[in-house]
Amino acid sequence: MGIVVLTMKASVIEMFLVLLVTGIHSNKEMTKKIKRPKFNVPQVNCDVKAGKIVNTEFVVKCPAGCQAPRYHVYGSDVYASYSSVCAAAVHSGVLSNSGGKILVRKVAGQSGYKGSYSNGVQSLSLPRWRESFIVSGETTKAYQKPPVPGTTAQPVTLMQVPGTTPAEATHTTLPRPSPSAGSTTSTPRPQPAGYRSRELDLRSTATYTSSPNSPRMDPGEMDVWNPGSVLSDAGFVPKEEVSTPSLEPVSQGDPNCKVDLSFLIDGSSSLGKRRFRIQKQFLADVAQALDIGPAGPLMGVVQYGDNSATQFHLKTHTNSRDLKEAIEKITQRGGLSNAGRAISFVTKNFFSKANGNRGGAPNVAVVLVDGWPTDRVEEASRVARESGINIFFITIEGAVEPEKQYVVEPNFANKAVCRTNSFYSLSVQSWLSLHKMVQPLVKRVCDTDRLACSKTCLNSADIGFVLDGSSSVGTGNFRTVLQFVANLSREFEISDTDTRIGAVQYTYEQRLEFGFDAYSTKPDILNAIKRVGYWSGGTSTGAAIHFALEQLFKKSKPNKRKLMILITDGRSYDDIRVPAMAAHHKGVITYAIGVAWAAQDELDVIATHPAKDHAFFVDEFDNLYKAVPKVLQNICTEFNSQPRN
Repeated sequence: MGIVVLTMKASVIEMFLVLLVTGIHSNKEMTKKIKRPKFNVPQVNCDVKAGKIVNTEFVVKCPAGCQAPRYHVYGSDVYASYSSVCAAAVHSGVLSNSGGKILVRKVAGQSGYKGSYSNGVQSLSLPRWRESFIVSGETTKAYQKPPVPGTTAQPVTLMQVPGTTPAEATHTTLPRPSPSAGSTTSTPRPQPAGYRSRELDLRSTATYTSSPNSPRMDPGEMDVWNPGSVLSDAGFVPKEEVSTPSLEPVSQGDPNCKVDLSFLIDGSSSLGKRRFRIQKQFLADVAQALDIGPAGPLMGVVQYGDNSATQFHLKTHTNSRDLKEAIEKITQRGGLSNAGRAISFVTKNFFSKANGNRGGAPNVAVVLVDGWPTDRVEEASRVARESGINIFFITIEGAVEPEKQYVVEPNFANKAVCRTNSFYSLSVQSWLSLHKMVQPLVKRVCDTDRLACSKTCLNSADIGFVLDGSSSVGTGNFRTVLQFVANLSREFEISDTDTRIGAVQYTYEQRLEFGFDAYSTKPDILNAIKRVGYWSGGTSTGAAIHFALEQLFKKSKPNKRKLMILITDGRSYDDIRVPAMAAHHKGVITYAIGVAWAAQDELDVIATHPAKDHAFFVDEFDNLYKAVPKVLQNICTEFNSQPRN
């Protein structure tokens, strides 16, 4: 019995020891797990702003390449939370352009932030912001010590817009091309006659220098393109933007430079990738210098090669910052350099109300061409100018003497522009000098008083119709005359500031049907023409010309072209020579249109010299409509052939 008891005690003791040892071992394993927490430092993109992260103090890992000027920084030492975290770290000197870990601490907002240039980063000034931050290169032990048992480490949290899911907000880091890959040029291939096959002779150490007002791009960053603010696109915004509208200062644009501007950029294969990047940097510098905004200049881009394509319209981007980001994303099309086709494309498709054309702002098209176009530009440019588009030509590395034999259209730039006084045409000797054209170009496109092509043959005249209402015309034929007047008037742009229409009817006497200031819209003008009643009587054409000069053209605006269009069916009962000479002397361009029994010799006297361009004859009233395109073409041809200075 005693032996049994002893055996049972031994078993109990053995079980107790086993449990004790097992517990100690389990506790050690638990302790090991607690003592070995894994702290993962989150990696962020260069474009992530401090305001997008909720934590007041956090550690992040920045990638390489955050020195590029597209990552905006506001302030010095103490930065507005709208700044790029990583770019601010590079600016402050705690991080090199190769990336690394940084510690970020949120602090109170400042009443002002001063911009400065430091460590290859240009920071901007800002009047005020609600929240600031400072950066440090030392990650404190607070982020590396084991957490208290039973708790977990607090992750870096991004502020998210309601309505987006975590899956939607996931940021995907795209592969970045190596700098060397972007600077290689493709093997030249056989091209048609007139096509440029020259390659840019740039040393590998050469860098493009921006305008003085814009930060320089680091040489190592010229070929690195960031995929964009993906976090922002996914719904992440600074927390101050969630509670209140964005306080970021957004310019409304320079009101002294209200123009609608289209850049036609050369995307032909002859450029190579490096020159195409220089061209894009030039556009970005122009966008920055122009101060884009709804109250100032608006800018769109068309790229041309074999054919043309709109990269973005006038209304797509309404501030310089967004515009520069869009320019950065443009990829080269390749092909030939068909600038003439591009100008036609812009004339037909670009400057429309649907695309953001504002009507009251001058239309400007700036054509950049490498060397020379591979098609003709003169006719396309003429049509563009007649449509009110001011064309500027920037020729980079034009043809040297041995190459001139390949130029399709000699002197193409002067044939394309509105005036040949070098105001509209710029020549650049080297692509490396293109940045020097930023300020001269901006000054020209903003000088709206000198944008002569904004005034066209269709929107710059006071047109007075002088209508024969004599008995020989008859009621039916007079209605045909009025239809001719309506058809011709319909072709013009009519308003108080554009073309204005007036009308006089005459027999022995004269009557002012309506003056230049009576109607200011096309529908009103057309209705007024319909209401003109047939008078009937004799034919005193000389007195009618004198009456029109006194009662109609005396009230013409000084800056308007004065056009008189006289329609008659017979010989005048009075002298027409003195009144016709008076009209010519006063600068009134007179068109004489004779029908049926009209005397050709009188038409030639009434018409402005040369008579062959200003006097027309039709054999009967029913053929009067055929004169509309002839008269219109001569009006526009004469307008565009004015002396160029």
